[in-house]
Amino acid sequence: MSDDSDDIFKLQGVSWFKRRAISMFTLTLVVKHYTDDDDVEHIDIGQTLSGGIPGTNEDRILDWQERSEKDDVFGAVIGQSKRIMLEEVEDEFLKSGWTEDTVEHGTVFVVDWSDTEQSGLVWKAEMVRLDFWFVLTCPNICQTWGFEILDGERRHARRLKFTSSDNKDGPIFKHLYYDYRESPPTVVSGIRS
Repeated sequence: MSDDSDDIFKLQGVSWFKRRAISMFTLTLVVKHYTDDDDVEHIDIGQTLSGGIPGTNEDRILDWQERSEKDDVFGAVIGQSKRIMLEEVEDEFLKSGWTEDTVEHGTVFVVDWSDTEQSGLVWKAEMVRLDFWFVLTCPNICQTWGFEILDGERRHARRLKFTSSDNKDGPIFKHLYYDYRESPPTVVSGIRS
C-alpha cells in the first residue's frame, strides 16, 4: 500500500544498516492529544517497533516556540509546531484527498531543521499534519497527515514531498498508509487519559 521510502532515508544520511532495520520492523504509534491547563494544545507520540522495541518519543507543543531534541534517527533537531487551516497549505499534493472530518479540524504545521552546531548537518523540513493525530520529524520534507479512504477502509495517511540538495531530479513524492485503530481511553490511578 505505502510507497517505499528508502530513497528518502538515504538522502537524509541514514546508514544502510539502519535503513535495512527500519524496513524489517512494523512501527506502532500511540498518540495522546490534549490541551493543558494553560489551554495550549499538545501531541505526544510514543513509538514502538515490532517485538516491543521502544522507538523515539516525540512530544509536540503547538505554540510555535523553538524546541531542541535529539532524534535517534535524524540526530540533533530544532522544531516549531502550530495549528493552521488547510487553506493555508499551498502544495496541492499535500492538501488534497483527505476525508471531510480531517479537513474540518485544521492542520498541525511543523517546521524542523538540523541543529547544525551539534549534528554537523544542514537540512530543513516543513510539515503539515491533518487532524492533529501524528507528527514525524524528517529533513527536507513537507508532509500532510490525516485520514483517507483506501480500498473502502479508513486509513491514517501521510503524504510526503521531499527535497534535498543531493537529489538533482526535483522533489520526491510519497504516500504512506497505516492501519488505524481508535483506542478507548484508559484509567490509571483514577486519572482518565
